[in-house]
Amino acid sequence: GRLRSGVSQKGDILINGRRQKLSYGTSAYVTQDDVLMTTLTVREAVRYSASLQLPSGMSAAAKRERAEETLREMGLEGAADTRIGGWMHKGISGGQRRRVSICMEILTRPALLFLDEPTSGLDSAASFHVVSRIARLARREGMTVVAAVHQPSTEVYGLFHGLCLLAYGKTVFFGPAAETNQFFALNGFPCPSLMNPSDHFLRTINKDFDNDIEEGLGGKRTTTADNIDALAASYKSSVHMEKVTRQIIDIRGIRGEVVKMEGQQPSFLTQSFVLTKRSFVNMYRDLGYYWLRFAIYIALCLCCGTIFYDIGHNYGSIQARGSMLMFVGAFLTFMAIGGFPSFVEDMKIFGRERLNGHYGVSSFVISNTVSATPYLLLISLVPGAIAYYLVGLQRSFDHFAYFSLVLFMTMMLVEGLMMIVASAVPDFLMGIITGAGIQGVMMLNGGFFRLPHDLPKPVWRYPMYYVAFHKYANQGFYKNEFLGLTFPNNQAGGGDTITGDEILRDYWQVEMGYNKWVDLAVLFGMVILYRVLFLAIMKLTEKVKPMVNRLRFRRTQPSVHIADQGFEANGAK
Repeated sequence: GRLRSGVSQKGDILINGRRQKLSYGTSAYVTQDDVLMTTLTVREAVRYSASLQLPSGMSAAAKRERAEETLREMGLEGAADTRIGGWMHKGISGGQRRRVSICMEILTRPALLFLDEPTSGLDSAASFHVVSRIARLARREGMTVVAAVHQPSTEVYGLFHGLCLLAYGKTVFFGPAAETNQFFALNGFPCPSLMNPSDHFLRTINKDFDNDIEEGLGGKRTTTADNIDALAASYKSSVHMEKVTRQIIDIRGIRGEVVKMEGQQPSFLTQSFVLTKRSFVNMYRDLGYYWLRFAIYIALCLCCGTIFYDIGHNYGSIQARGSMLMFVGAFLTFMAIGGFPSFVEDMKIFGRERLNGHYGVSSFVISNTVSATPYLLLISLVPGAIAYYLVGLQRSFDHFAYFSLVLFMTMMLVEGLMMIVASAVPDFLMGIITGAGIQGVMMLNGGFFRLPHDLPKPVWRYPMYYVAFHKYANQGFYKNEFLGLTFPNNQAGGGDTITGDEILRDYWQVEMGYNKWVDLAVLFGMVILYRVLFLAIMKLTEKVKPMVNRLRFRRTQPSVHIADQGFEANGAK
């Protein structure tokens, strides 16, 4: 729902006289903001949307044809192979973006189409073309269209059949759009000749500038608040109100057909596959998602490798090895928050598509995880190899493989953590700050800056030390590197050499009751846990309300809500 927290809803919402949940494909909602994947072309965006929405019984060729047909209906053939565009590419115009948003929601030919300000940001010509194409499609497919429109042009206003005029929570008029002029004239507010009717209506009932006094018939000067009260009172006693009331009673009595779409929604596997493919393409084309991080990781690992170059096996290399491994386990994984802005954009797209029933949370989580895996593996292997072999850590391949796996798991884990942050803090700047703060606290408890036995037991040792993933990453790295090595012992009273096992137990205070693979398994479990937590949070916040409630309830500004009601036999009432 889109009602504000202080606004309550009263009354019943009925479809064809029935209280029913809008099922798959029967309704669509086009938001005011165009939330689109900027790296895709117009054709790709619509085709992916068709694969996610259209019934499983349709062939792939039929879905592609439906996508092409919809592109033609919205006049987007010329821009079909142009990227939508964002900060990296200029892309298509604002009017074309608006039409792409509408395209993606009319693929299923829904019985109910809700449009939140479809003409915002468009010039009069573009507005007319967009609305006229929607009206033509609605007539042909038997769709009911409900649109919230601000200041439509005369041509756009003439395309609608019905009009609902609201002012500060009061119904000023609800009836045939062609009869609105007469209603205002009878109440002392005739529309001047050559003036746009919608401009006149909004000017009459907009009290944001109530110091400007309106002058009605007979020279009587009234405030806008008086105008609204007079018009609302007149409407309550008008023939229009009587007709609407009678229609509602008739519709309740008829109890028409249940609005539903033929065919079944694509399967969970199909949706996950399509989303994975789309997400992989988006990550490949968006430089800020992984490629910039890849370049920075190479630079950091070159710095790390040259600073700790050929570290050797003297006593001082014990501390140097621990510092280098801690840097990899903490600061390199910390850089995973760099993709947070791109993920927030993905979350916005997910929010819009989920509200319209395109797919569920599980498909999104699986597709995001699977599509990110190859990029994170690449980041783990290439920069990891640079740092690992420049420093001169244990040379065997199995030791390097374990090192790369731990680095991969920690980056996957941090991405899961940032998914949880994104679900709670959708603003990317606040999210980065929040994620950095959480990781900073975990880093302090990882067992490097303060050895485990020295951590204060309340809170920091129990439970924070065991909650922080750095504990398992550091201990896995340490066991992988130190076990099997021997170093000269510079401490007085000891033997000539000190083994890696003794260093782990006494120097780093590592828990030796289990091997390094258990640490890796714990990290893998935390990767799964963080994504399950994200899934649970999204499920809890999901509110199943009728689509009509998603239209914005405005209390601060009057608006024109226009409904196309010309096909009641097949549409929904």
